[in-house]
Amino acid sequence: MEQTVATTVPLPTDRQAIQRRVVSVLALAQVLGGVGVASGAAVGALLAADLSSEKFSGLAAASSVVGAALIAIPVSRLMDERGRRPGLLLAYAFGLIGAMLVILGAVVRFFPITLLGLMAVGGGTTATLQSRYAATDLVDKAHRGRALSTVVWATTVGSVLGPNLSSPMGDLGERLGIPRLAGPYLLTGSVFVLSALLVSVFLRPDPLLVARELRGETAHHAASRPKRSMREALNAIFAVRAATLGFLAVVAGHAVMVAVMSMTPVHLHDGGGSLEVIGIVISLHIAGMYAASPLVGMAADRYGRIPVIVTGCLILLAAFVFAGTASGHEAPQLAAGLTLLGLGWSCTMIAGSTLLTDSIPADLHPNVQGTTDVLMGFAGASAGLLSGVVVGFGSYALLNIATTLVIVPLLVAALRAYRARATVVARI
Repeated sequence: MEQTVATTVPLPTDRQAIQRRVVSVLALAQVLGGVGVASGAAVGALLAADLSSEKFSGLAAASSVVGAALIAIPVSRLMDERGRRPGLLLAYAFGLIGAMLVILGAVVRFFPITLLGLMAVGGGTTATLQSRYAATDLVDKAHRGRALSTVVWATTVGSVLGPNLSSPMGDLGERLGIPRLAGPYLLTGSVFVLSALLVSVFLRPDPLLVARELRGETAHHAASRPKRSMREALNAIFAVRAATLGFLAVVAGHAVMVAVMSMTPVHLHDGGGSLEVIGIVISLHIAGMYAASPLVGMAADRYGRIPVIVTGCLILLAAFVFAGTASGHEAPQLAAGLTLLGLGWSCTMIAGSTLLTDSIPADLHPNVQGTTDVLMGFAGASAGLLSGVVVGFGSYALLNIATTLVIVPLLVAALRAYRARATVVARI
């Protein structure tokens, strides 16, 4: 006789109470994880330059992005097989190992070890991204955007705190005999451990396993679940127009955000901007990315995913106009452009992720969501590398024109989808 999943996962007596617990745990883990990611990111390029040369400083951010994309593959597969909690723990484990390798590479002054560590630190980013999907497992469609955006918003706190803790952690590192620029990775590793402990102890019952139980999935079916490939995930995405639109919104929005954001500090520096000014502009950009995310999620639930994607595209186009027409010494205009860039990213990321989740059968969620994050990561890394080439051979303004050419087709596709859906509703 078949046993049900209930033999290992208790049936919740109050689904809403379980969901509130899940969101609270994930949000707190996001705060800690955000501190770890941001504290290391603040000095990663400087550490790379110190161990090699300035020509390779850009590899720090690129390696972390690529690492996050690669790590998303085993993490999403583990989630599909065993649930959200094991997958998140694996991601944090990668991040902890990465932080240790970064410190080791700095101590022995061997850049390849540090570079490998920076890739593994991307596991923290993987956990951050996958957590937003874990928040949607037990919630109904009407409130899915709000749940997802609440977890995204929690990253704001960590992103603000992290860079400000880099200097005292550098002091601590020096007292322990660790190079100052590697000191912040002590904090990175520590908060990843805390995040893992939090998820391990309190993310119970596992939201994905409970969701499967509520759908009546048996233990036999769960144990015999086939390992799904990225090709299967892409086939599922492109078989549904709404899922395709959500996927493209996530990938394209992230790519253009990384492209413009990564070259803005260079543009400001070439215009004579100080490190303080550059820091303020990037801080406003990060605030734009995360601070308004709860409002974006609420809007996606109330007005629909596609209208928010359309709004995000329009905001991104406005950002390109503001940033692309500003010279390097016009910091206020660039700050406005980068703030809009972050807000536009928030709209396409949250609404796109929610639309994707809405449009795919529940049993395919982990594989499809993981595949989306893999391709989003590679798109961001490629855009970051290509942005330097575009600016080097052209200009910062040309880069903004190029990103406009990416978003306009997405806007057209979103408008067509909105009109088609409105027509169907009108006929009904």
